[in-house]
Amino acid sequence: MSGKRTLLDLSPREATAAREIALRYGNRADALLEILHDLQEDLGFVPEAALPALAKALNLSRAEVHGVVSFYHDFRREPAGRHVIKVCQAEACQSMRGTELSAMIERYLQVKLGQTTADGAITVEAVYCLGNCALAPAIMVDDRLVGRVDPAKFEKIVAECRS
Repeated sequence: MSGKRTLLDLSPREATAAREIALRYGNRADALLEILHDLQEDLGFVPEAALPALAKALNLSRAEVHGVVSFYHDFRREPAGRHVIKVCQAEACQSMRGTELSAMIERYLQVKLGQTTADGAITVEAVYCLGNCALAPAIMVDDRLVGRVDPAKFEKIVAECRS
């Protein structure tokens, strides 16, 4: 078994969550973004299998719902790791060796940006500004902003995440 989910893999909990959240918003199509955010908050991601259920509840096509989910990079299509590290890719961070930091992070964790480590501890995501330009390069660890990140500081953060 590959571990990949299919359209038929919507668990009862996920199906119930999708329907209940849509109902909470009156099954209004104009509330799709809020519904998706709430679904991700409840489940940790927006399962592909939930899209047809949402489309039906909101009287939208599956393609319309899919288009919204795929357009906004903050919607996760798979569960995230126990910790999420967002790595700034904006110009200020790039000018302060952020590109080298990103490459080091990928080597150190043995994942690409957008992936989760094999142990499920850490998901690493690219973001395009954390608003911490004066302390570049910057990352966000869960909800904590960290500036002036270098390899030693990053390794310490990873150790904290894994402990």
